[in-house]
Amino acid sequence: MTKDAIVLGAGIVGVSTAIHLQRRGRQVTLVDRKAPGKETSFGNAGLIQREGVVPYGFPQQIGLLLRYAFNNRIDAHYHLRALPGQIAFLARYWWNSNTKRHEMISRAYAPLIEHSISEHNDLIEASHAEELIRKNGWMEIFRTDEKRDAEFAEAERLNREFGVAYEALTGTDIATMEPHINGRFSGGLRWRDPWSVLDPHGLIAAYRNYFESIGGRFVTGDAASLGRSGSHWKMVTSEGSIEAEDAVVALGPWADLVTKRLGYAFPLGVKRGYHMHYAAEGNAILNNWTLDAERGYFLAPMNRGIRLTTGAEFALRDAPKTPIQLDRAEAVARTVFPLGERLDPEPWMGARPCTPDMMPIIGKAPRHNGLWFAFGHAHHGLTLGPVTGRVLAELITGEKPLIDISAYAPDRFAP
Repeated sequence: MTKDAIVLGAGIVGVSTAIHLQRRGRQVTLVDRKAPGKETSFGNAGLIQREGVVPYGFPQQIGLLLRYAFNNRIDAHYHLRALPGQIAFLARYWWNSNTKRHEMISRAYAPLIEHSISEHNDLIEASHAEELIRKNGWMEIFRTDEKRDAEFAEAERLNREFGVAYEALTGTDIATMEPHINGRFSGGLRWRDPWSVLDPHGLIAAYRNYFESIGGRFVTGDAASLGRSGSHWKMVTSEGSIEAEDAVVALGPWADLVTKRLGYAFPLGVKRGYHMHYAAEGNAILNNWTLDAERGYFLAPMNRGIRLTTGAEFALRDAPKTPIQLDRAEAVARTVFPLGERLDPEPWMGARPCTPDMMPIIGKAPRHNGLWFAFGHAHHGLTLGPVTGRVLAELITGEKPLIDISAYAPDRFAP
C-alpha cells in the first residue's frame, strides 16, 4: 500500500500538517501510537497565544537563579539526577537568553506567532469547532507594584514593536471582572488578541475529523519502524506496511526516536508540565484564563472544569511523575479562588519539546530526501500547530511558504 505522505505524530502539529498536505493533493496517512491529541497537546493552558512573540527565556538574574536553586517554586522544579545530562542544553539555552540574543530570536520567532490566530481560524471554521473557542484574550494578575509596572512597560514595548494589543487593569478592574478572586492585587494585564480553547483535546479531535472528511487516514503505528525502502519511506502500522515519498516527523519530545537512528543529534530538551481539573465551590465562577504572575500557575475555565497548570519541570522525559509543583500551586490557588474537589483521578503530565534557541525545527532533513521535520515548539505547540502545518506543507509541495522559515531550518543544528 503506497501513500504520498506519512505524518508521524498526531498532536496539533502533526494533525495540522496532515490537513495542509491533504488539501494540497497529497494522500496522507497520519500515524501515532495513541489517538490524536492524547500526548503533549492534551495538556496545556488552552491558549492560542498571539501575544507570545517573545519565547520563554532562561532567567539571567543571579539572584533569581539562586532562588530557583532551592527547588521549592511553582514555576520551575528540577530532578537533581537529571541535571548532568541536561547541562549542555541548559547552558546553550541560558546563553541564547541573554538580552541581545533573545531580541534577535524574538524577531525571527514573531512571524510564526503573528499568523497563529488566522491559521487556527481557518481550521476552526473548516472543522466546525467554533463552540470550543473564546475570543476575549486572557489576563495576568500582579501582587506587587514592581511586577505590575515592569509588565506594563513590556506590554507597551510589544505593542509598539509587534502590534500586540493589551489593556492595563487596576485592582478594582480585576475585582469587577472576577468577583470570586480573593486577595489584594495591585493590577493586571489583559492580552486582547489571543483566543482560548475550552477543550484542547476536543479541538484536535475536531481537526482530525476534518482531516478524515477530506480523504486523510489515521492509523496507529510505531514511529521507530520508519526506514528507507528504495526511494520511499516505509513503516509498519496496525494495518500493515505503508510507504510514501515523503515522511514528516512531528513527534514532539519523542522526535529523537526517529532522528537519532537516522544520524541526527538535535539538542532537544524537555520541560515537563502538569495539570489538574477542579470543580468550583458553590456558585463561584472564573470568567477569564488567569495567570498568577508572581507565583507561576495558571487557572483556565474549561469544559472539564477549572484547569490548574504548572510551570516547567526539568527531568528525564520518561521519568515517573513527580507532581510537586501541582501540589504547591493548588495550595496557593485555593487562597485566590474557591477551588472545590479534584475532578481527575490523577494529575496529567506531559513533556514540552524545547530547543536551546527557543525556536522550533521546521524544514527538510539535511541529509535525506523526502524527510521533513516539525517539532521543538516548547510552550507554543498549540499556538503554532496550524501555521507550522501550512508552511511545511507549502515547502513540501513546492509552493512559496507563507513566511520566511529559514530561521527554523534543521540545518542550524544538523549541517
